[in-house]
Amino acid sequence: MKQQAVIVGSGPTGLMLAGELGLAGVDVAVVERRPSQELAGARAGGLHARTIEVLDQRGIAERFLAEGQVAQVAGFAGARFDLTGFPTRHPYGLGLWQNHIERILAGWVEELPVAFHRGAEVTGVAQDGAGVEVSLADGRTLQADFVVGCDGGRSLVRKAAGIEFPGWDPTTSALIAEVEMTGQPEFGVHKNPFGIHSFGRREYTIQDDRVVYADSGPVAVMVTEEQVGAGDPTLADLSAALTAVCGTDYGAHSPTWITRFTDATRQAATYRRSRILLAGDAAHIHAPDGGQGLNIGVQDAVNLGWKLAQVLQGTSPESLLDTYHAERHPVAARVLRNTMAQSVLRRPDPRIAAAGEVLAELLGMEEPRRRFAGMQSGLDVHYHLGEGHPLLGRRMPDLDLETPAGRLRMYTLLHTARPVLLNLGAAGTFDSLPLPPAVQLVDAVYGGEWELPVLGTVAPPSAVLVRPDGYVAWVGEGTASGLAEALRTWFGPLAAR
Repeated sequence: MKQQAVIVGSGPTGLMLAGELGLAGVDVAVVERRPSQELAGARAGGLHARTIEVLDQRGIAERFLAEGQVAQVAGFAGARFDLTGFPTRHPYGLGLWQNHIERILAGWVEELPVAFHRGAEVTGVAQDGAGVEVSLADGRTLQADFVVGCDGGRSLVRKAAGIEFPGWDPTTSALIAEVEMTGQPEFGVHKNPFGIHSFGRREYTIQDDRVVYADSGPVAVMVTEEQVGAGDPTLADLSAALTAVCGTDYGAHSPTWITRFTDATRQAATYRRSRILLAGDAAHIHAPDGGQGLNIGVQDAVNLGWKLAQVLQGTSPESLLDTYHAERHPVAARVLRNTMAQSVLRRPDPRIAAAGEVLAELLGMEEPRRRFAGMQSGLDVHYHLGEGHPLLGRRMPDLDLETPAGRLRMYTLLHTARPVLLNLGAAGTFDSLPLPPAVQLVDAVYGGEWELPVLGTVAPPSAVLVRPDGYVAWVGEGTASGLAEALRTWFGPLAAR
């Protein structure tokens, strides 16, 4: 049986995309080589403000907030940014390990009509004019109209599609691990002539923006290696790296997991080749500085999901998928740039340290601080959808609206991943306007100021057309000029009501 879509990989990006397609009623299957959603170790450690907003748009943010630690996590090269006062309902980040993020996302996806093939390793992907065939290690094949590779930096899907992955080779590497230790390292982040290293525990609380670790349990380690490492690291590699940096390995033993990260920086030349698409680490890899990778992968999925659903359901032409690359490729390119800069600034060189100190002074000033905080948190993402009102192409604020149905938040209108035409002018202004069937028309009143991250206060619009990913596709400034074109461009043919 042919699926409409197959997603390869059930990390955060793959799960978010599965949820988006499931909400839209797409016949979607996820292929994952792990036998379950269990993830060895903690991996990535948090969510930025815009990602929390994205989850809020689907009505699931509270599931994550209930388990994580709210904290100010946005930063650049050691400078921390307090988002307090930013115009968002979530002016903070969330400390929550990736294994918990995946578990919560998987719980949401399991509530939707999404099929899973677990313990299934993909060995080949081939496409022709009729669709895509996915070959599995057990001899089975899956047929799909589209395949999305969410299978990480070494993506088999990307390689099978022949998509180039240009960029820069690593210049430094570090080991991260979770191990038992007979000795007691000093917890926290430390610098020495080798670079940066840190010790902590997975279980922790945040008190007054200070991390307080549990008294027992495996120790989480991050240690910079003397030489750039390659391949799958071992306990012996970790012991050698710790001894070189600290003079002892603290009796490290019984590792739960060990992995290596580098500052390798690469980005797919295109996010789409015919019926194969890429998202998350399959499309871009970079140093982990700033904790941005998981976040932009989830946001890739939310940008792609509704577009792919509309193409599969015949609402929109395949050319709509080209906007996925056009919008998300520049976002990741910007992240690649800022992570390369951050990775350089953590090198143990006194001249680079001096540059970092100068940068820290600059980031202590209000305007640079606000700009960098908007960038690192993801709140300033701007898709270039044309000239006009500052809202165009930016995230829609989560306003408290007065509607005929009562008071409600803007983001509740996006829980079903359907677009919204929000009329803030005279009630009934758009009642006779033909609309694509998916578009929700809502008359509302909002009397407060319109404020955007980084930009500040903007002129209040008379109406806005909001895409399912929460970005503004059209702004009314007293007339309906351009609305019909925007509706057709993003959501298909207009239909009389």
